[in-house]
Amino acid sequence: MRIVNIHEAKTQLSRLVEQAVAGEPFIIAKAGRPLVKVMALDAAEPGQEQRLGFMAGRFQVPDDFDRMGDETIEKLFGGEQ
Repeated sequence: MRIVNIHEAKTQLSRLVEQAVAGEPFIIAKAGRPLVKVMALDAAEPGQEQRLGFMAGRFQVPDDFDRMGDETIEKLFGGEQ
């Protein structure tokens, strides 16, 4: 992995970032001591994020979901002891 000093990183940042995005991560060092590693993120492109339905098919909701616990709730709030 390529190591660049902090001065070179400041002057060549755009080029270095483009290389990192292309799959060539690099390390920024100061006085020969590695400080940070720069690499591309695996983030979705803007507009490609999908929130609704992202868990579709991963679990099943029971048919009586909206009635689960009715008897217990009725006993607690209906006055039955």
